[in-house]
Parts: sequence; structure tokens; C-alpha cells
Amino acid sequence: QVQLVESGGGLVRAGGSLSLSCVASGRIINIGSMGWYRQAPGKQRELVATITRGGRTNYADSVKGRFTISRDNAKNTVYLQMNSLKAEDTAVYYCNADSLNAYGTSSYTAYWGQGTQVTVSS
Repeated sequence: QVQLVESGGGLVRAGGSLSLSCVASGRIINIGSMGWYRQAPGKQRELVATITRGGRTNYADSVKGRFTISRDNAKNTVYLQMNSLKAEDTAVYYCNADSLNAYGTSSYTAYWGQGTQVTVSS
């Protein structure tokens, strides 16, 4: 099993910045793609950004140019730097990581963190 623990959420005014972190621990052989998703009240969970082990990134159009995802493979940690925050960024942010199931396979299991609340006041 792999556990993901997020940190760094909170309350910030519009235009401000927050930084999120997520550390993976447990039975880890190799972590593949990692990412951040968010879910606002009454809405479905949506992708915010993902990053491959090699550093290739993908962003939702709504956050491009404002958010930056990065990772430290040695620490099994993924980060999300959020700048120029808007009220519509308010949501619970979830960390996601794909963990290799066993040596010699290409089978991954997706794990999720418990989520961290980000609230942006207008």
C-alpha cells in the first residue's frame, strides 16, 4: 500500500499564492505519473496538473500560466505552486500518484490523498 499526504492548503485572498506538497510513502517500488486534482462543492473532481517521472507536465486550461507542478523523485514528492489565485480556484485539492505494483511489470495502481482545502476569498 502507498499513502499520500498533502499539506499546504489554507485561506488566501484573490491574487495571492499558495504552495501544496504531497509526499508518497509506504511500499513504493517506483512512482510514475503524479498529479493534482480538485473538487469544488457541487462539482465533479477535475484535473489540475500532472507530471511524469521524467518531468513532462500537463495543465488544465484554467490554471495555465498561474500554477506550476514539480516533483522530487528522490523524495517521492509532488508540489503545486499556485499564483494569482482566483475565487474559482476554491476547492479541495487531491494528490494522485501511480505506483508500480511489482518489479518486472508495467502494472500501476492509482492512489489518492485525503485532500487539502484551498479557499480563495474575493
